[in-house]
Amino acid sequence: MVAVLEFMSRELMSGHSKWAQIKRQKGVADARRGQLFTKLAREITVAVRQGGAVLENNIQLRLAVQKARDNNMPSDNIERAIKKGSGESDAGALTEVLFEGYGPGGIAVLIEALTDNRNRTVQDIRRMLTRHGGNLGESGCVSWLFENRGVITVESNTRDSEEIALRAIDAGAEDVKTESDYVEIYTRPEDLEPVRHAVEESEHVISAELSMLPKTTVLLDESKAVQALNFLDQLEELDDVQRVFSNVDFSDATSEKLRDRT
Repeated sequence: MVAVLEFMSRELMSGHSKWAQIKRQKGVADARRGQLFTKLAREITVAVRQGGAVLENNIQLRLAVQKARDNNMPSDNIERAIKKGSGESDAGALTEVLFEGYGPGGIAVLIEALTDNRNRTVQDIRRMLTRHGGNLGESGCVSWLFENRGVITVESNTRDSEEIALRAIDAGAEDVKTESDYVEIYTRPEDLEPVRHAVEESEHVISAELSMLPKTTVLLDESKAVQALNFLDQLEELDDVQRVFSNVDFSDATSEKLRDRT
């Protein structure tokens, strides 16, 4: 069972895993942590605005708050973001926007943004895409290539990875991918929370969030992979951009070289 699930994940989600692993190894630089907290606070604020400030009644808020905690965001920051979303300031100015387009090497990208000025955000994203040889597309041009899934990353070693995988499957996980130092668990969106709770009773969960995973991937060689990852990093650094999803993939050999550069 585990071997089958690993094969499925390797075929459909290897690009996501490799990119995520490289980003984890790089870590969040101190200079960017403030920017990360700002984006997490915006996500909490909008979740409150859309579904209310009661955690038990708002799954998006629960996920946003847990993501903030996973990234060591101070509790005071979380509380301020919740209060802002409750109407104690100008949270209503923020609007969620989804952009679709293509990056270097023909990779597809989905870009989630929160903005108080749509025209500014469009210009910033279009400029970034053009600079890297890509282009902004029409609504629906690449979204069909992705599916919404829960992704849980658990710290592990080779001795306990199979046990973690089996526990996740028993709790309702659909797919599992095991590596030397972590296990990545894939769930239906509605199963993300119960599977996380089942796993974290005995394991350290690095992160758990809803993500848009590619159904198919674009395999790039080393030089094009470097271009694509630089592009994705710079895109994520834009102030209004919350999250970026891509169908980029590269070989294990390229992945090792890219990790060595971090």
